Amino acid sequence: MALVLITGTSKGIGYETALAFARAGNNVLATMRSPERSPQLAEVAAREKLPIAISCLDVDSDESVAKGFKAIHSEHGPLDVLINNAGIERAGAIEELSLQEFHSVMNTNYFGAVRCIQSVVPHMRQRRSGCIINVSSVAGRISCSPLTPYMASKWALEALSEGLAGEMKMFNVRVAIVEPGIIDTEMAHRLEVAPGSSAYPQYGRIAAIFEASLQKNPDPPSDVAKKILEVAESGTWQLRHPVGPGAEAFLQWRRSFTDEEWVALYSADDETWYARIERDFGMDTRPEHHKRVAS
Repeated sequence: MALVLITGTSKGIGYETALAFARAGNNVLATMRSPERSPQLAEVAAREKLPIAISCLDVDSDESVAKGFKAIHSEHGPLDVLINNAGIERAGAIEELSLQEFHSVMNTNYFGAVRCIQSVVPHMRQRRSGCIINVSSVAGRISCSPLTPYMASKWALEALSEGLAGEMKMFNVRVAIVEPGIIDTEMAHRLEVAPGSSAYPQYGRIAAIFEASLQKNPDPPSDVAKKILEVAESGTWQLRHPVGPGAEAFLQWRRSFTDEEWVALYSADDETWYARIERDFGMDTRPEHHKRVAS
């Protein structure tokens, strides 16, 4: 029975991961920014009598993380597993997003993980045991508009994870990266709706891919939770773990392009783009079939 801390458990992947670990017999410390606004996990835990303790933790805040981890260590002892799942998205053309939006996504998705990692690695290093799993995305290995801010944060998280793995293996602490594709979450559904107007066509194209993927093959967040649990329990030292057929297919698709070909496709005219998506993925994402636009 492991002591597991998971960030961002109010919904989606974090919520399902907390349930998966608790149902497998682990003691789960489920953290979220505002527990009072997201009572569902507590309700399920009480109904199923699961070993889940819910606490407030804002990964954006140095003070919240420092105080939270100190209290957790004092009450529960050292962690066996840390799962950095808390994350937000920002989408749009680089020109059209504020600098604050870039700061926000990096603070949560990257610096939030750094704060939590620095709070546990001294104990794991001294005990010479532990596992840190960072929830990244296929976005951590590709980059394209309009998800550049989000992807930049995930690239940073992947670099952090790879460097951390090299530091911690000598102390018998495992580090892993889980890379979901398009998962049926609130975040993904927000991205399937294009903004009303933009000088850049890429948002509409990507929104159509999200919409078509969620209609055709809506991979549930529970699939990601199962993978995270598998990584933690298996003892594997494998670093990267794509989740779902869509994830691996998209990574292979990116590898089939040179960098210059990749840039050229995203800057091509609409018909070239839609024809290539239909040819490679069997999805017709042309706008006449995908007209959802934010009001």
